[in-house]
Amino acid sequence: MQKFRQLIALFAAIILLNSCNSALQSFKKGQKKFDNGEFELAIKELKKASAANYELAKTSYLIAESYRLSNRSILAGEYYEKALAAGSRENDLRYHLATTQKMQGKYQEAAKNLEKYLSGVPSKLFKSKAQAEIDQLEEVEALANKKTYIELKPLNINSTGAEFAPIIQGNDLIFTASRKDIVYKNNGLPYLGLYRAALNSPTELGNPTLFSTTIFKSNANEGTPTFSKDGKMMVFARGNAGKRSDESPDVDLYISRNIDGVWTEPEMISVSDSLAWDGCPSFSADNKTLYFGSNRLGGKGGIDLYRANIDNAGRFGRAINLGADINTAGDEMFPYVSADGKLYFSSDGHAGLGGLDLFVATRKNGEISVEHLGIPLNSRFDDFGLVAIDSTKGYFASNRDSGKGDDDIYYFENTQPDKKYDVPVIAKETPKKKIIRYFLAGSITDMNNQPLDEVKVAIIDNSTNQAIEEIYTKSEGTFGKVKMEEDKSYTIVTEKNGYFTKREPFTMLGKSVPLELLTKAETDTTFYASIKLDKPEVGKEITKIFQIAPIYYDLDKADIRSDASPELDKIVQILNDNPTIRLELGSHTDSRATTEYNAKLSQRRADAAVAYIISKGIAAARIVAKGYGESQLVNKCADGVNCTEEEHQLNRRTEFKVLSVK
Repeated sequence: MQKFRQLIALFAAIILLNSCNSALQSFKKGQKKFDNGEFELAIKELKKASAANYELAKTSYLIAESYRLSNRSILAGEYYEKALAAGSRENDLRYHLATTQKMQGKYQEAAKNLEKYLSGVPSKLFKSKAQAEIDQLEEVEALANKKTYIELKPLNINSTGAEFAPIIQGNDLIFTASRKDIVYKNNGLPYLGLYRAALNSPTELGNPTLFSTTIFKSNANEGTPTFSKDGKMMVFARGNAGKRSDESPDVDLYISRNIDGVWTEPEMISVSDSLAWDGCPSFSADNKTLYFGSNRLGGKGGIDLYRANIDNAGRFGRAINLGADINTAGDEMFPYVSADGKLYFSSDGHAGLGGLDLFVATRKNGEISVEHLGIPLNSRFDDFGLVAIDSTKGYFASNRDSGKGDDDIYYFENTQPDKKYDVPVIAKETPKKKIIRYFLAGSITDMNNQPLDEVKVAIIDNSTNQAIEEIYTKSEGTFGKVKMEEDKSYTIVTEKNGYFTKREPFTMLGKSVPLELLTKAETDTTFYASIKLDKPEVGKEITKIFQIAPIYYDLDKADIRSDASPELDKIVQILNDNPTIRLELGSHTDSRATTEYNAKLSQRRADAAVAYIISKGIAAARIVAKGYGESQLVNKCADGVNCTEEEHQLNRRTEFKVLSVK
């Protein structure tokens, strides 16, 4: 009997050992999959380890993170709670648990966890978001009672997979869906692609078909398209993620054009940042602006909304952040500008019910107001990607639990468009949003630091090229205060008789103060500019006065290089701003070749520079071309001296000086 008992104990130990080894192997596999961003596979392995109670704190936390990072936060809550109960000390655990509790409507529990999180050592990434969530709690509870007359109907094309980002194009609905043959290891769903379906009615659509074989890429996520007014140009997002970072920089914006009914091979657009996540593009109604979301450096936190102007040639300008009225420490995504100029977008940073909520931003008298769109457009889940048919109806997407699967598309319509809410919104005193106002002031002196009065100062908004203010300096040479907008760039134009008219750049990019650092409800911040004005005098070099670099030439060439064009454009601007001056463009060579040859070469260089300026509309009588050959070297590199190519390059230049002043 004793031997029999020992045998049973041995078998039990072997089973236990095998079980431990199996749990350990599952944990290691799951952790590796997690590190590779293969979250669905990580969850399967980690759940095996969890079932065996292996490293429960770490295992539960990794499962929760896998759900969150694959955009399934509502499923993460249970595992954050398990990790916390098992003694996990992960720094941001309570913050993420609070966000899932908010999605469950547990606002008070969420607030308690946020307060505990902030009382510890919160990370820089989530600290301001956590404080904002606490500040917004009363407002969120009021929003839960903000019900509208809008009715929702799901579309018949919805499936157990994901369908979102609807947009009407002709008689079709173009949408994004997880229907490709290859499974995306991040979330266990097929890769996303673009599809179309005929609109037989607002909610009944024909069988979906692939949008375009040219656009289709089997192992990439493609979606969220926007179309030009004529339907001939499309910008969309493409990526192939899989990193576990909160900021996976692998989604970019691409453009394709419809030529004779066929979409061209997509190309990345210039405004897309290859080091950032760029997505959910949207054209304005007039096709002059592209809006999109990005987590590029310099934003307010998370994903921000940006805009880029589009010129008549279809070229995209610089990306401009929409500012702190729109963007928060959270995520702002899926912009859509209606025909009446309202900006609809989704955010988890403004006060909302949970996840992404739908908002509308309007501008009146220069002030931007952001309004929550209420229930049922918003829920405790992610609600996003709204597009309007008209002022009373349209489409949007949501992963609310009444749907068929992941993300579903819904048709919405206001049944009583003359009314807004079907129950009164509970009025609660909510914390006032902190406000910061920015101003520019400055002083203008001559080159001897003596103040100059009666200097005309014009502040130009570079995005519109229009003056927002024109003022004159006081007796002490000061001007201001002029109100500035966040993330905008300006030009300060100064003008006074007897002095050069001068342009100085001033930018607000990167100068915004984080709201969480403010101690008062309202704060004014003033930036100062100091400008020196010089008098035009015959023979005076203007390079340093206007911060113009000499333009350089290739060896034995007189062509205007691409790096010289911006400097010559500055000369054009100076001549336009200062109509009383004439300039000499003096060109030079290095010491190689003969003196006679270099004299002719330098004259050709001067003539080329003058021809460029004349081509920009400047009268030929206002500029003179003068070639100096090798007679005015800027360094030791004379004949017979051994010099590097870089040293010779410094001598192949054109410089600018005043010839006469009227």
